[in-house]
Order: sequence, then C-alpha cells, then structure tokens
Amino acid sequence: MDKTKNILIVDDSEFVRSYHSYILEQANFQVITAVDGSDGLEKLYANPCDLVLTDINMSNMDGYEFIRRVRSDAKYRALPIIIVSTESEGKDKSRGFEAGANLYMVKPSSPEMMLENIRMILAAN
Repeated sequence: MDKTKNILIVDDSEFVRSYHSYILEQANFQVITAVDGSDGLEKLYANPCDLVLTDINMSNMDGYEFIRRVRSDAKYRALPIIIVSTESEGKDKSRGFEAGANLYMVKPSSPEMMLENIRMILAAN
C-alpha cells in the first residue's frame, strides 16, 4: 500500500497516538493525530482522510459524539471509522455501532490485527 492513504488517529493518550502512528507509518500510511473529538473534527475538516481510528473515552468530546458529528455531515457518511477502545462490554460496542462506527476493536490489539482490519475496510470502500 502506498502513502496515499491518510489515517486520522483520535485519542487522548499521547502514548496510544504515538504507538498507533508508528504502526501505521511503518505500513506506509500517512498519519494525522488529534487529542479529542473536537480536535479530531478540526483535523478531519482540514485534511482529506481515508479512515479514522478513534478512542471512546476522551475529555472535551468523546468518541461517540465525534462519530455522530462526522456521520451528520454528508461528505463523511461513508468515511470508514474504527473504534479502538479499552471498553469491551457489549453495550459499549452497541453504542459505537449505533453512532456509526464500521468496526470496534478492543485495546490492546496486535499491530497485525489492526493493519489487517484497516486494509480490509479500505479495500471495501
């Protein structure tokens, strides 16, 4: 895969942003990072993105609200969104899918699994 695919990472943890960025950059993706949902919306509107990885539990604007706002804009209705969260309960996953996520992954996930899921979703779009 070439570096033409841009992925937005929205997570309030600097460690998680750095870790996911490293994995994705090693796989030749371009990465944009945001510290919460509000920052994520600003970055999304300013940069063309092919896929979003977002956490749920963030201050300022959580992942559910971020996804709902993205989905409310016709331009981004088909944008693939993957939730990557430590929350593993069914109710959290249900809320994520109801908000509009395409996939829900529980942290920590292996780099191989993350890349496989990203490539699968990008290939389907």
